[in-house]
Amino acid sequence: MLPFNVKHCTSQGDRDGAKLSIFVGRKNDTPLASAYRLDFDYRVVSRADDYLQIVLTCGNGPLGTRDYRIVLELTPIEGNRTFLHLAYAYGYGTMSKVAMQAYLSTLGASKVGFTMEGEDLVHGMRGVMERNTMRYYLAVEAYLASVGTPQDARTSKRLNDWFSAQSRYPRQLGEDVSRAEYLAMKQKEYARVASARLADGS
Repeated sequence: MLPFNVKHCTSQGDRDGAKLSIFVGRKNDTPLASAYRLDFDYRVVSRADDYLQIVLTCGNGPLGTRDYRIVLELTPIEGNRTFLHLAYAYGYGTMSKVAMQAYLSTLGASKVGFTMEGEDLVHGMRGVMERNTMRYYLAVEAYLASVGTPQDARTSKRLNDWFSAQSRYPRQLGEDVSRAEYLAMKQKEYARVASARLADGS
């Protein structure tokens, strides 16, 4: 829920075999009816004292995208710290390829990723993947950093931490959305999730 374009999230089942539905839209306020829905299978593939692996898969996404796969791995390292590895991949068909080419030639033309390619940062599809992966990585990091916070303050801490973190990379992740606009938008979206949970008794 922390990235700009994630608008709603619901889950069903237990942690080892859950279904996770994510609704994505524009970076600004988006009616839920206008958002795209992705239904992920959530599996804890490995759980031990020194290693955790979680895999999310989704067969079909918006605009002909398919075969989404997100892998999250965590293991403890020295200094009371945790090493986190996040992998993100998906495939796309003709419709999504045309849509992506249109985006990369207009709104996304000046956007870059994080890897150097020659004397500049990578552009194009690889840049898109790197930006998305970083946004999700920063969301996981913000979530984990809030675990020790009192429950009634966790959401606020996560939102503010994520916004501050993505603001450190203005060339890659910068958007024309202020912190106040972001917080107001997300508070409304979190309230919508809470209302949905009350409605279905979860």
